[in-house]
Amino acid sequence: MYSYKVEQAIRAASILHKDQVRKGALPIPYISHLISVMLILSDYTNDEDTIIAALLHDTIEDTPYTESEMREDFGNNVTNIVLHVTEPSHNKNGVKTSALEKKVAYIDQLQVAPEAALMVAAADKSHNFRTVVEEYTGVYDRFFKDFGPSTDKRLEVYQAISDVLNSRLKNAIVHEFNHTFTEYKEFLINAKKSRDEH
Repeated sequence: MYSYKVEQAIRAASILHKDQVRKGALPIPYISHLISVMLILSDYTNDEDTIIAALLHDTIEDTPYTESEMREDFGNNVTNIVLHVTEPSHNKNGVKTSALEKKVAYIDQLQVAPEAALMVAAADKSHNFRTVVEEYTGVYDRFFKDFGPSTDKRLEVYQAISDVLNSRLKNAIVHEFNHTFTEYKEFLINAKKSRDEH
């Protein structure tokens, strides 16, 4: 769906993520991920704030853009959706969080997140799963180089996210998430098998 507010979000995301690229063989601009998440989500909702949150879901986490700036530019609803899918850089005591602590906090946030945030999370993970499978099938050594060696820990985190989405998300996007997650799990099995054979 197109609106002036969606256009403003596309512009903001394009500028804020302008120096970022996706992992992979080619330096694909990061905005491609945000547009893809928005497009996946738009198959399941025409709610403007949810679409905008999809475009902005990584801005607080990965750019200097602040929560207060987002509230001013896009309102409380968009910001609250984004905050539920943002991995916190610091804990409640102001201490920098480890990678594992970020994932645990993300899963905890999903446990209490509104439906719109769960939909954004499902679209985000679906796109990540799909691009990994498409980009790295048959070149598993490059996958481990880009993402690290631990498939078990990665799968454990995604399974926990899957459990939350499947227990709480009522929108049909959960089926797309489940389909892409199944493909991703098969990919990890093949990647691990390939690594163990070499």
